[in-house]
Amino acid sequence: MSMKFCSVLSGLAVATLLIASCQQQQFEPYRGYKRAPYTLRGERYVPMDVQTALHYCEDGVASYYEADGDPGAIGQRLYEGQFYAAHRTLPLPCQVRITNLSNGRSCEARVADRGPFIHGRLIDVSSAVAEELGFVRKGLENVRVEVLWVGDGKYKVEP
Repeated sequence: MSMKFCSVLSGLAVATLLIASCQQQQFEPYRGYKRAPYTLRGERYVPMDVQTALHYCEDGVASYYEADGDPGAIGQRLYEGQFYAAHRTLPLPCQVRITNLSNGRSCEARVADRGPFIHGRLIDVSSAVAEELGFVRKGLENVRVEVLWVGDGKYKVEP
């Protein structure tokens, strides 16, 4: 092999290791709850504390999205068919009950991601949740979101 080719291969190997290292750091396992403030597109979001979240109930517009295999904000991979959701300021993870205000249907979903970042929307849900609530064809629906508990395992807190 030529020296130039070996140099390029070495550079690619180093770049690959750096990318892998960054990806591992970005999705480190969380301890307890994820409540760190974050900034997106110049707007700062401050997630609510656990006690506030335990009494959270709000009506608003839901939309649905697919993150098929993509990691959510806490590193958990989100797959089609799962009941998951994204919220801008609830602590992660948490379990919510989502009720379609048009037809009364409800289901539970795990909030493990951040979003929606479109003005006027309260929560993004997986297509499985949208299907269960009866609005997958419509795309948007007025819903009520109520927190059932926050955290997992030894960190799980209920109202």
